[in-house]
Amino acid sequence: SAKQHAAESGAAALRDADRYFAREATMTDVRELSDFQAKHSDQLARDALPCESDPVLKLQCASVSRAARMTGRKFKVADEKSSNQLFDEDYRPQDSRHFNVEASSTFVPQTSQTFDLNYADGSHLRGFSGVDQVYMGDYKATSPFGVITDCNSPDFNGVDGILGFGLPKAGSDMPTPVLFAMTDAENKDTNAAKLKRKFSFFSTDDAAEVQLGGYDPDTAHGTMWYTPALASDDFIVGATSLKFGDNYGSSIELLQFKSASQRQYGAPSIMDSGTSCLVIPADHMEGQLSNVPWDDFAKHWKKGRSFWLEVGQKTWEIPFSSWYLADTDQTCVQPSPAGMQGLLVGDVFFREYVVEFDMTGRRPIIGIAPLNKQYVPVTRNKLASFELEIAPKNKLSLLKGSEVMYPAEHSEALTQVDRIPIVNKKGTQYFMDVGIGTPRQPFTVIFDTGSTVFGVFTYKHQLPAKIKNQLPSYYFSQNLHTLEQVSVKVSAAPLMFSLPNSTSFVAGLVVLNVALIGVVLAVFRRSKVPRGADMSGVKTYGTV
Repeated sequence: SAKQHAAESGAAALRDADRYFAREATMTDVRELSDFQAKHSDQLARDALPCESDPVLKLQCASVSRAARMTGRKFKVADEKSSNQLFDEDYRPQDSRHFNVEASSTFVPQTSQTFDLNYADGSHLRGFSGVDQVYMGDYKATSPFGVITDCNSPDFNGVDGILGFGLPKAGSDMPTPVLFAMTDAENKDTNAAKLKRKFSFFSTDDAAEVQLGGYDPDTAHGTMWYTPALASDDFIVGATSLKFGDNYGSSIELLQFKSASQRQYGAPSIMDSGTSCLVIPADHMEGQLSNVPWDDFAKHWKKGRSFWLEVGQKTWEIPFSSWYLADTDQTCVQPSPAGMQGLLVGDVFFREYVVEFDMTGRRPIIGIAPLNKQYVPVTRNKLASFELEIAPKNKLSLLKGSEVMYPAEHSEALTQVDRIPIVNKKGTQYFMDVGIGTPRQPFTVIFDTGSTVFGVFTYKHQLPAKIKNQLPSYYFSQNLHTLEQVSVKVSAAPLMFSLPNSTSFVAGLVVLNVALIGVVLAVFRRSKVPRGADMSGVKTYGTV
């Protein structure tokens, strides 16, 4: 009929129009990328992983990576504004649930793989690796994990372990990160093999949520923007600007790079939920900056002011309400530790933005979108499928640094996203429930995007004799929580005289050196060393 023909003609015309505009949009994107490539040919000629190819950036990336891993991890809010003690309270293992290896029929110990994790604040974890059924959200898989036999830090009082969602590190003694183990296509005992190897995280004032497989579009208020990471084993992006002030127009620049080439990638910055605050450079970054960002911040500190962080030519505001802890009257901004050449972007950022960590390729991709403040985090696991906005990988593959960010592309393919509740303690401490073993043993662990460590506590003296006999003897002769850990800075002194060239003299020095070390250790174990003088002018929170 005429009406039917007209309807079909109209539908065909609509399809033709859609194809035309889609083609035009694609051509526009190609032209934009071609123009960008022409203007940045020197940058695009670089390797795809600047942190692994650019000599200067390589050192900077390594410094922030080490700071994120080795610095005392943030686990709880201190009730006092300052303290000269290493630990303000004792470690209480009885406050935590412990994994019973004999109660699990599927546990396999790997006692040849042991670990000793030491942090700069004196925290120490020790244990061995094991393999068992691990339950996380709606997924389960046979996965390696750490069996922690000893700990000295009260930061773990009342929690059962730690769950790191970071990227695997080459040469690490720790087991394969759990998300990688669960999504391993060769793992025959997992129901998460088809789960996309990515997750997103955000926090509100009193709750938080991690989303496995992508992100729920309802959590974002606007477009998700993506940029490639600068490294293959860390969530590092380049901060090309960090401003502070009452408004963007009148704000001061805290990252005053000396040259355009130094600003090309910016200051390496790790997106890390294991860091409470925003950690900014406290020096000239080995001559990269003409100013000291921390000094300028302290000089212009004032209530009500915001930060503006530029990543990939996009500017993200961190308002006063996010970086200032009103309940404790503390500033959640910190100076970087010595040697760190970059930034740590902690929980102050996750309270304003939902951040996606895409690990599906060799090079991680970071997505950032404003958080929908009307979204209510789940209170129990919820698995759902969405037509997701995904990273535009074809465009991002042309970039060799974090020069720009690209908006998400729509995908009509349904993708499963598992929304898992995170317990949020005072907006700076996050806990997640997991299960291990057969039958399942429940644990509440610290959630940390900047760590690869996944481990739960066990009582070492209750381990089976077969496991005990395979572990180092000092595991049982020492109790870490009874030893007072100290951090001491040692600087080399010049040798002002000549040494006799004899074997006996050198041997004598060795014996004397060992004796002196014993005396120093004995003295230090009797008296704690203060972590450092209190900072004046600005009240700060957290430990770096």
